[in-house]
Amino acid sequence: MQNLPLCSSDSRSRLPELTRRIFESYAQSPAVDRLDRCPLPNKETIVEILGDLNEILFPGYRRRDRLNMSNVLYYVGNLVDKIFDSLSVQVARALCGAGSDACDSGKRSEYEKQGEEKTLQFVSQIPDIRAALAKDAEAALKGDPACKSIDEVIFCYPGFDAIVVYRIARALRELGVPLVPRIMTEIAHSRTGVDIHPGAKIGEYFFIDHGTGVVIGETCEIGNWVKLYQGVTLGALSFPTDERGELVRGKKRHPTLEDNVVVYANATILGGDVVIGRNSTIGSSVWVTKSVEPDSTVVIERPKLVVK
Repeated sequence: MQNLPLCSSDSRSRLPELTRRIFESYAQSPAVDRLDRCPLPNKETIVEILGDLNEILFPGYRRRDRLNMSNVLYYVGNLVDKIFDSLSVQVARALCGAGSDACDSGKRSEYEKQGEEKTLQFVSQIPDIRAALAKDAEAALKGDPACKSIDEVIFCYPGFDAIVVYRIARALRELGVPLVPRIMTEIAHSRTGVDIHPGAKIGEYFFIDHGTGVVIGETCEIGNWVKLYQGVTLGALSFPTDERGELVRGKKRHPTLEDNVVVYANATILGGDVVIGRNSTIGSSVWVTKSVEPDSTVVIERPKLVVK
């Protein structure tokens, strides 16, 4: 049987004209291209960096097995060298892109130097990130009776995976790195269904059970030993604007959860002035826009169940 062409030559002849129209759109909508400007971070490279960082944070769990104390130093040394080279470039690109639309070679070399300095500072924090993640893994083990081991947390829990990326991204954000932290947490969001803004402040022993649909806004503050279930939203109640109608940025818009708070599935807590007091429990599917005193339980009044 003869193979038929996918399209006629007449159809293909229209492609040059369509290409020209696409080209003209670049001048008409310059806000959504980066032509003739500093290159921005590369998302695929950042995905690879996160993979390398996971190898360092949890040696022996993923790509390379049979690691031991006699060979892990060499293995991690190669990864650290690789991360320094690749991450410093991505940080420099982010700094350059945030600094100006077009930077000359002199400015670009300065951004490259800053990228190396900030990457070095980040690498120095990896032991602290590991210590924080060990506590998060412990919280998962103690907070879920279905969990049998720390190995299970690291391999199987999407909430923990999202927290790992958040801890990395948060450290970079605190070093003044733009864009890269947000790219990282959005990579985790697409992979796990958990959306944690790197601007959120999250304490120790944090656990997200099941995970899918959790949203944690930029100005959230979360204490120690807090547990969230799937579908929880810690969001903004409204978006204030200035006299020109522009969004007011930099103000606290998202709630505060104090120590030992549990928030069950599909609960929504909104507002920068809202504080959920320590040792409180927020029940499933509630809508909270006012502060809750410590040691409280918030639930919906029991509805009438109809069975036909």
